[in-house]
Amino acid sequence: MTFSRSLRALNSANYRLFFVGQAFSLMGNWMTLTASAWLIYELSNNAFYLGFLPFANQLPVLLLAPLGGLLGDRFPRQRLMWWLNCLCAAQAASLAVLTLIGEITVTRLLILVTIRGFINAAEFPTRQAFIVDLVDRKDDLPNAIALNSSLFNASRLIGPAIAGILIATSGPGLCYLLDATSYAAILTSILAMRLPRRRRKKSDRKNHPLTDLRIGLKYVRNHKSLQASLTMIPMIAFAGFASSTLAPIFARDIYGGDSKMLGLMFSIVGAGALISAVMLARRPSPDGLPSWIAIGSGAIAIGQLGIALSPWLLLTLLCMMATGFGAVLCMAGNNTLIQSQVADDKRSRVMGLFAMGQGMFPLGRLAAGSLAATLGPRWAVAIMAVLTAAAGLQFVRRRRALHHIRPPRRPPPLPSDSVA
Repeated sequence: MTFSRSLRALNSANYRLFFVGQAFSLMGNWMTLTASAWLIYELSNNAFYLGFLPFANQLPVLLLAPLGGLLGDRFPRQRLMWWLNCLCAAQAASLAVLTLIGEITVTRLLILVTIRGFINAAEFPTRQAFIVDLVDRKDDLPNAIALNSSLFNASRLIGPAIAGILIATSGPGLCYLLDATSYAAILTSILAMRLPRRRRKKSDRKNHPLTDLRIGLKYVRNHKSLQASLTMIPMIAFAGFASSTLAPIFARDIYGGDSKMLGLMFSIVGAGALISAVMLARRPSPDGLPSWIAIGSGAIAIGQLGIALSPWLLLTLLCMMATGFGAVLCMAGNNTLIQSQVADDKRSRVMGLFAMGQGMFPLGRLAAGSLAATLGPRWAVAIMAVLTAAAGLQFVRRRRALHHIRPPRRPPPLPSDSVA
């Protein structure tokens, strides 16, 4: 069976296995994220904790992702991915047990979420670099990244909606339990893969880990195109997701809804994200992506400003869809730009920096929660909209500088009495 151009990465058997395994795992992840956001707000009744929860989850990624990426360049990625997903399954199972027996507290929830953050610091950059090992043709890598984003956001569309129903009928513990069992699929798919052994250069094997890390940083400093993307990512991560962070407040306090409305809000963000992910998957090459990335930052900024000003639920949902649409253009678009030009022996380290930029989520969400607690959720989202617009303008400025070529200087004119 041969897949069409939009699905061409699925022609690689190893990537097909990974894609199917991830489909189940990501669904469970989104159910857990929705359950945790609702649970901590129910336990604390404090908007601050809505920002502090993702802060606890993402802070290890912010601090340790470059070191986590180093693991993916020094050890076999297939084996590393298997063990890291085993740890993720154990963390989800712990959440399920504590919640189902009624022993979950704000402190215990935050501790387990922080543990997951330490795992993610190594798993995220390794997973991003692992994708290139799974495609048979390097030209299919942009499509593989886009399909991965499509899968992520399809799960984001379905998972929260299911979680909202389960929380209302059975409680968040069942969401955690389903997440824990979903890891069986990705673990099985990783074991079934048949990958050639990746060889490292002999000179690199003798390097101290910190030396390897410095080599990766120097590599990025010498590539201005990588810097444009790696500078934008933390700015978007900080300011571009305030409306999702504060969604429980909008669902419960502003529009008088329950966990089902929260699930609807998360799902509508996922719908917008899925649309842009499919658009990226249909692109034949990374050419023209910078323009779409700039459009994405504008969509996030306009969407968040609309949420801050909207008096109607329907308009709020449409604006949330716009933020999801723009977020994927910024994140997956920059991911594709980076991976299409980075050297494979430095891929995990550069993706570690990418993950470090995404690790600004915790600071942004903590800021959003703090602003919502003091100024109100609408003002918090409006302020973040302005910062998102600034991130887009900064990216455009850097890309223009990258392609600016000065004309060569003309030689001085010959004197009139010179001899030809």
